[in-house]
Formats: sequence, C-alpha cells, structure tokens
Amino acid sequence: MTILIEPTRDIATCRTLRRIVFIEEQGVSEADEVDDKDDTAIHLLATESGTAVGSARLLISGQTGKIGRVCVLKSHRGTGLGAALIRAAIEELRSHGLTTAKLGAQTHAIGFYERLGFTATGPEYMDAGIPHRDMILSL
Repeated sequence: MTILIEPTRDIATCRTLRRIVFIEEQGVSEADEVDDKDDTAIHLLATESGTAVGSARLLISGQTGKIGRVCVLKSHRGTGLGAALIRAAIEELRSHGLTTAKLGAQTHAIGFYERLGFTATGPEYMDAGIPHRDMILSL
C-alpha cells in the first residue's frame, strides 16, 4: 500500500471522508461535525492510488496547532495510516514554527496518541456525545 499524505485545498473531499466516519459510522450530528473553521484550516489528505482514504485538519492559534477531525476509512484502519496522518500533522505544524500540538482524543484512542508522544491532560469531557480528553505534545 502506497499512501500519499499532503496538504490539500480539496475541503469537499475531506468533508466527505468526515461525513462517512463521524456522522454515518459514529453517529455524530451534522451540527457537531460541520463548523466554520474549514476555510482557515490546513487540511491533510491521505490518498491511495488517487483515492481519498483519510484526512486531518489543523488549526493554528499563536504557537499552538490543534490536530482534529482525524479520520481513516474503515478499509484502511489497522494499516498504520492513522499514525502516519498524525506524524504528517506534527511535521506540518513544525514547519510553521509552532511549539505545541494539541488534540481532543476520544478516550478509547488515548493509548494510540500516547504511543505517538502525546500526554493526556485535564479531565474527561463529552464532545458530540463521545468521551474525550485533551492531549498535548511539545514540538
């Protein structure tokens, strides 16, 4: 499997992937998934042979980059693509000279993010009806 991960302006494709994973599979409401931040965000798109299979969204505020809306199609889960997306996101944030990466992890995925160097911080909270914890990584 040769996957290419790169920044994209193809927000529509990223939204389609997010709709499949978050709205259709996880039952997140459209009101919770769709916001007004896509136009100012950096989007990463993962493709295999030209077919979109995953994405992530990066929001920059000061010296901190927030990694969010990370999704991988069911057909590509367990392949290492999720970790590759997070590593690509970290490198993209570093390329902008940022000092900290943060994200809101679904609690079942905390171990996944810890293996990538993130540390859980603060209490558990609900986001779109799903338990989360904030996580940070010094860049």
